[in-house]
Amino acid sequence: MLQIGIVIYDDAEVLDFAGPFEVFSTAARLCDSPPWQVSLISENPEVMARGGFPVKSHFTFADHPPLDVLLVSGGVHTAVMENSVLLTALREAGHGARWVTSVCTGAFLLAEAGLLTDQRVTTHWEDIADLRHGFPALDVQEKIRWVEDGNRLTSAGISAGIDMSLHLVERL
Repeated sequence: MLQIGIVIYDDAEVLDFAGPFEVFSTAARLCDSPPWQVSLISENPEVMARGGFPVKSHFTFADHPPLDVLLVSGGVHTAVMENSVLLTALREAGHGARWVTSVCTGAFLLAEAGLLTDQRVTTHWEDIADLRHGFPALDVQEKIRWVEDGNRLTSAGISAGIDMSLHLVERL
């Protein structure tokens, strides 16, 4: 069974992780035999997502299973860009994953962890300029819902992350 891990953190955007979670879990329920397990993963067992939404993760960085799909949610990412524990966990999980993906500003975290280097990528339209400035080697696309480059998938905002997840269900 494939393992899909959605990484969340304090101030993660709720629909950036809840939308993909619902896509993957519903798709698995529709199969005769579930092809994957989807789980939320974070540094600590409990996260305070954006808007004060409390979330309990299935796993922490220390105890999650090896991932076939790593999805990093967006949100208020500036503080976590300096979180070495999170960046190391992303790097380790991403190197073994079949797919490395992000919703919205999750692309910043993948880039900071070294998992996006020179690929075609996208993010939320409000953050395009910052992603280009912070990571000039990336080929940042705009006015597109998601970008697939090899085994890297990045998406724009909330609904684009759901669309990207539906696309990934089809690819899986």
